Amino acid sequence: QVQLVESGGGLVQAGGSLRLSCAASGGTFTSYRMGWFRQAPGKEREFVAAISVSGSSTYYADSVKGRFTISRDNAKNAAYLQMNSLKPEDTAVYYCAVLRSGTYYQKYEYDYWGQGTQVTVSS
Repeated sequence: QVQLVESGGGLVQAGGSLRLSCAASGGTFTSYRMGWFRQAPGKEREFVAAISVSGSSTYYADSVKGRFTISRDNAKNAAYLQMNSLKPEDTAVYYCAVLRSGTYYQKYEYDYWGQGTQVTVSS
């Protein structure tokens, strides 16, 4: 069983930055791809970014490409999401998740989820 805990959310003005962290425990972190998703009120949870086991490959939703950067530190069992040039439409609860196998942008294929961290971007 893998436990994931997100942190780093908060309230920021448009154009600002936040760095989300995801701490993993209870599993073999170096065996898993990691993903970040978000869910805004009244909307479905959507893919944001994913990273390969080694960190050499990254994937982004078009809406965040060029603004967000996903990374991981396998020595610390942690993943990160650096968010720059934030927009009000980025407001959502952000979740990290573990993908043991499957397609990185399909939320139904992820195996474990954190509880989420709220990001609010004011205009």
